[in-house]
Amino acid sequence: MSSIPVLDTRPPDGLTPGSVAANKLAKRLKRLTGQAVTDYGMIRDGERIMVCLSGGKDSYTMLEMLLYLQSVAPVTFSITAVNLDQKQPGFPEHVLPEYLDGLGVDYRILERDTYSVVTEKVPSGATMCGLCSRLRRGILYSHAREHGFTRIALGHHRDDIVETMFLNMFHGARMAAMPPKLRSDDGDNVVIRPLAYCSERDIDKYARLQQYPIIPCNLCGSQDNLQRQNIKGMLADWEAQDPGRTERIFRSMTRVAPSQMPDRDLFDFAALD
Repeated sequence: MSSIPVLDTRPPDGLTPGSVAANKLAKRLKRLTGQAVTDYGMIRDGERIMVCLSGGKDSYTMLEMLLYLQSVAPVTFSITAVNLDQKQPGFPEHVLPEYLDGLGVDYRILERDTYSVVTEKVPSGATMCGLCSRLRRGILYSHAREHGFTRIALGHHRDDIVETMFLNMFHGARMAAMPPKLRSDDGDNVVIRPLAYCSERDIDKYARLQQYPIIPCNLCGSQDNLQRQNIKGMLADWEAQDPGRTERIFRSMTRVAPSQMPDRDLFDFAALD
């Protein structure tokens, strides 16, 4: 059996398990996750949560944060980790079952060969993320509906939300992002993003500190010049020039003033005398 892959085993910024800095990082992630869950009413008593586990740093961290909340929250809810094995060549099928067995977490592995569909349908050199994500979303949403899950938890974090807003602005001419909680287009599922207040920087540090068995994506993750990567680079440059800018952008998205935006659907300017 091949060894469990870990993308980066270096201690993050000198953090070591049990150190004061490591404990502060863990407490910050737990606090921000709990705050987001509370602010957006993500979890009620009796919820059955399907945690989408990709094998990346974000979903591992989300699972751990939700397990922590499950142990301290005043409400009771169940957690089932669900991974979609898309049959990418070389995918280490043993990694997630071994990890989840070690945690004692209820889980399901769904096997669907979406890899062949994507590589067949998408022209060489074109971005595969769009079709891949639609197929993955459809399979996961159907599984949640068929098995009675009341919440679908996704590992998107604060930076993902900000990046999505700029993607939509620059390439779709609209201001839209990823809400921390939404009803899916099919109307049957409620999606939650418990890490909505957490920064990617903190999640990356925590994942390396915890030595999660990261499974890299060899499909979309191997493609260069993706628009999201361009946006990510832009935000990283801004953050280097002006630390805290990404956080301020995110906070501005939670404090929208409709009358100060030129959207006639948000504010009735014609009736203003």
